Amino acid sequence: MDVSDQLVDIQDPPAKPRRFVFVLLNSFTMLCFAAAVESLRIANRMSGRDLYSWTLMSETGEPVFCSGGIEYGVQSELIEVLRDDTIMICGGINIQNVTTKKLLNWLRREARRGPLIAGLCTAGFTLAKAGLLNEKRATIHWENQDSFAEEFEDVELTKSVFVMDGNRITTAGGTSSIDLMLKLIADHHGEDLANAVADQLIYSSIRTDQDTQRLSIPTRIGVRHPKLSLVIQKMEQNIEEPISPSLLAKEVGMSTRQLERLFRRYLNRSPKRYYMELRLQKARNLLMQTDMSVINVALACGFASPSHFSKCYRAHYDTTPYRERGAHAAQKASPY
Repeated sequence: MDVSDQLVDIQDPPAKPRRFVFVLLNSFTMLCFAAAVESLRIANRMSGRDLYSWTLMSETGEPVFCSGGIEYGVQSELIEVLRDDTIMICGGINIQNVTTKKLLNWLRREARRGPLIAGLCTAGFTLAKAGLLNEKRATIHWENQDSFAEEFEDVELTKSVFVMDGNRITTAGGTSSIDLMLKLIADHHGEDLANAVADQLIYSSIRTDQDTQRLSIPTRIGVRHPKLSLVIQKMEQNIEEPISPSLLAKEVGMSTRQLERLFRRYLNRSPKRYYMELRLQKARNLLMQTDMSVINVALACGFASPSHFSKCYRAHYDTTPYRERGAHAAQKASPY
């Protein structure tokens, strides 16, 4: 299709393309990577100029499999980059396993040169492990937030779709790569080009770093009831030290009996049961994403007794915390 009549005029075009270095980690998320590259390609197309170039690296220089099992060839192993380059680490599943000592040492060395470094999807973990996010704001996919917060206390974790703090960038995964790239393109070459790229991507709702990655509580539960949403929010914010149903009810101006009826009417379960499910969900995330002991996981999720934790976990997931961790360890050992 001829787009010559749609080209965006670029004021003061650069003498050479701005280069992005994509480092593909095993089991990386294809959507995050593809969304970033496509945004750059379309920016070149809609400007009629080579504003951007990109290259692919892997730890060894060998092809890498994405989480969907598709193999990607790369141009090189981890080599020295230029100060003007932008490094984008592409993470996905099993991020702890693929964050190797070699990768961390390379990241720390390159960071000393001062380039912009981004962690896409779960790769915020890799940046944090390298010490590149200390005392900085960051984000990561909501599924990994619990484990990240437990491990990296010096990082100010947010729920934003992406975060830019100095020369460090993190994204929440999924389509948030598009939002980030549109922001970078707008910063480099103006809003008109970013909007033209969004139009080509059929991306009509551009998010900023002020937008959060998860749906609001009313949207998630399918119910718009202010007091119910407020109680659930308080539950989510107090997992380690659970609040009693009577106190929750009091905080929203209801009796315990009214709160019980509210939960049973809209969620078909008691407040106590709903709260327990939230705590067990966090426990499962910590078991599968961290090396925390089962006892520490229990404490982090409001269980004073490991035996009570194990009993509740088994009743909900039909397995024990120990077996869950063992099964996950076996799964992580598989190639994908």
